[in-house]
Amino acid sequence: MEQERLAGAFEVLRRDRLLAALALMGGMGLALAAPFALRAGAEFFLPVTAALVIAVALVPLLEWLERRRVPSRLAALICIALFLTVANVAVAAIIVPAADWFALLPQRISRIQTNLSPLIEIYSSLERFINDTIKTLSRSPGSASRIVTIETPNSLLDIIATSAPHAIIQLIFAILVVYFFLSGWTRMRRRTITSRGTFSSAMVTARVIQDMVDATSAYLLTITLINCCLGAIVAIGMWFLGVPTPLMWGGIVAIMNYVPYLGPVAAALLLGLGGLMTFTDPWYAMTPALFFVGVHLFEANVVTPTMIGRRLTISPLLILVALSFWGWVWGATGALLAVPLLIIMKTVLVAAGKPDIAGFLFEEGTLTSVHAEDSTSDASLG
Repeated sequence: MEQERLAGAFEVLRRDRLLAALALMGGMGLALAAPFALRAGAEFFLPVTAALVIAVALVPLLEWLERRRVPSRLAALICIALFLTVANVAVAAIIVPAADWFALLPQRISRIQTNLSPLIEIYSSLERFINDTIKTLSRSPGSASRIVTIETPNSLLDIIATSAPHAIIQLIFAILVVYFFLSGWTRMRRRTITSRGTFSSAMVTARVIQDMVDATSAYLLTITLINCCLGAIVAIGMWFLGVPTPLMWGGIVAIMNYVPYLGPVAAALLLGLGGLMTFTDPWYAMTPALFFVGVHLFEANVVTPTMIGRRLTISPLLILVALSFWGWVWGATGALLAVPLLIIMKTVLVAAGKPDIAGFLFEEGTLTSVHAEDSTSDASLG
């Protein structure tokens, strides 16, 4: 009798591990295929994903309006109007002065070259050395000359003319997705919760939805406040240093700071270029970039950890991987969406359970969940 029971348990274990193996292989196949599908279908997936992230961030404002008896559709329209107003003002404050800087760039090339003359001389010496080495190696017998054809790129006007209609269509599509998501958010959440079979599963679903909304909106709101303050401080500093259009530089810093690690580096390089275009003294020309670097170091190491707290703290390794992944899939827009998407995925995985590959390979587990472990420990204590 005991042997039959052990044989039955062994068969159940083999069946469970077989099913887990099939699920694991299927999940790995989907994980490997998903990036290429997202990249190939960027025209559809990118605006939809960006719209969903923006909509989730606007949910607290929507719920605040609905608690004051504003109809859902009108509340969604108000949220979109406020978001578009703020976004358009921010973009206009950057684009209009930036066009003047681009127009001024050809006239300031000589000043930039004068400021960078020591570095240019070092680069020229290195380039001459490399060219001499290549010429020496190319004199060997049997070497054939190669003709390299450089294709002339299209003009900026042609690029804008061809891409503007497509961008407008994607923008309208994203706005419609945000509107319909917000206008039906309350009904969709209620239907999702009430459709669960048991009360416990309904509570888990409600908790996951609320945690996802709270974490995403709290992160985006906090980072937005930090970036606005950082941009204001940089704008004041640029005005004090005598850099033209300080509001533009503050806006550039605020937007760039949404991309961890890489954004501040790009902002520092742009400020260095602006300083080289503005001032004749090469040492003073580096002051805007150095000022920003000092302010950013204080913000990144003191202000942001204090305001975000441990609840929204994410491993720097995960952030770098997410930036690399989404940047490869969708470019600069993907890099902007990397951290919000990482927060959403982390919230769902923590609540629903994440694949335990090590447990599957070396033990008997297939899923681990923080809530399941807590409930097990509570039951053992009880």
